[in-house]
This record gives sequence, C-alpha cells and structure tokens, in this order.
Amino acid sequence: MVRGIYTAASGMRAQQWRLDSTANNLANINTDSYKREQASFKANPELLLRRVNDDGVFRNPFGSHDNAPIIGKMGTGVELNELFLDFSQGAFKETDNDYDLALYGKGFFVIATPYGERYTRNGSFQLGKEGYLETKEGYPVLGQDGPIRIQANNFKIDKEGNVWINAEFADNPEQLIGREDNEWGEVVRLSTLRIVGFEGDRYLKKQGSSLYRATEFSGEAVELDAEERPEVYQGFNEAANVNPVTEMVQMIEVNRSYEANQKVIQTHDAMLGTLINQYVRYNG
Repeated sequence: MVRGIYTAASGMRAQQWRLDSTANNLANINTDSYKREQASFKANPELLLRRVNDDGVFRNPFGSHDNAPIIGKMGTGVELNELFLDFSQGAFKETDNDYDLALYGKGFFVIATPYGERYTRNGSFQLGKEGYLETKEGYPVLGQDGPIRIQANNFKIDKEGNVWINAEFADNPEQLIGREDNEWGEVVRLSTLRIVGFEGDRYLKKQGSSLYRATEFSGEAVELDAEERPEVYQGFNEAANVNPVTEMVQMIEVNRSYEANQKVIQTHDAMLGTLINQYVRYNG
C-alpha cells in the first residue's frame, strides 16, 4: 500500500517535468529560432507478486504442478529518461532586414563569445560599432576567416553563405577571395559563413540568448561541406518550431494525469488510515 503511494508520486513528478517543458515552449513561442523541449520517460523495474506463505505447488499422487503461485506484475513508477531538444525546421518570417539570416536545413551559425565558440540558429544579427556582424548581445558572427567586417547597406549573402560586398567599398579588392559581376553589380567575396553540425544535436546544452554549447553526448562541432550545408536566406528569420495547439492539448493531458495520480495517493492514504485504525481497534 505504501509502495503504491511512491508509485503515484513518481507519476506526479513525471507530469511536473512535462508541465515545465510545455510551459517553457509556450513562453518562447515568439522567440526567433527557438527549439521546443521534449521530455521522455522510462518505467522503473516491475515487481513479480506471489502469494504470501504459499509456494503455489499442488502435490498429488501423480506428481506436482504450480497452482497459480504468481499474482501478477506491479509497476514501481516512472522516471525522467531525458529532456531533449527538437531541432525540426521552423517557419520563415520575412523581415527585409539585411542583417537577418535564416538557415533552411540542419546546421548552426558559429558565434565567438568570451567563453569560447557557441552555436545558434537565431540569425537576428546586427551591425556592431566596429563594423562587425554581431548578435544582439554583441558577440561577433564567425566566417571561415574569423569575424566578418561589413558596412551598412553594401553587402549581400547568398544561399551558400558567401558574403559579397561592393568592390568600391573593399579595402583591398585584389586580395579578397573572389570577384565577379552579378545582379548586385561588381562585387568581391569577402568571406563565407561558418556553418557547423553535430552528430547528436539533440544533446546540445542551452547557454542562454539562443546559444548552444557542445557536450560529450552531442560531439564536437563539424564543419559542413557544400552538400551538407543548409541554405542561407538573407532578410528572413526562423520562427520557433512550437505548435501552440499541440502544446495546449499536452498541457491539458498533463493536468489530468497529475490529478489522477493525486487521487491515487489520496485513496491509498485513506486506505492506510483505515487499516491502522482497524488494527488498533482490535489489537490495541
């Protein structure tokens, strides 16, 4: 009976984890490139119940056989298995801001921070005071040759992540990576955005400000080659991959499951109280 209380309590704790992750998803529904959290659970080992003081063996002149000695199995509750990130693609929002970038496909921008390199899907960037492409927190966005220095209204970024600037604004156009004429006029290729991937991106650790850091389970960042790189879209932001209807339905399920486990505890508590009172009454 007491074991049943602990089993129901573990169920309540599991629903609390689900509620926290769901509430966090709903709170960040308008956060650019937010990736929803998902909790998964596993059952504790089950117990095999047998009758007390009875080996269940029925003997007769012809031998013996089991006389249903096993009552059945009893679960011992549930526990959190993992809280992982769902990196499915979010919808695009057009902003017409040259500093906004969105990735279509798996991959991450690389950001230089005081704590080392960090990774993000949030391409809501800005022009820093020193002319570098930066995050809203002032961390520079890294290209293959380091931080990317640009000027206002004189750069374009293509789907491959190449950063092009007008040739007339280049400090030394002849030393830059490439030069060509296209729909933007005569331009030179300044740099290429660093875009990396992970073997187990679901195990990345949130750092805050839409940044992630690698863990031993996610593996180290791997530079993506041309075939694996996601497409880069300038003037767009990636929206959160949170479906508000799905999250609200899940929240209702969580509340009902929590209440059901709560009633189980109340029932076990009442039964235990009755048992103790009856024992004291007849044996006290």
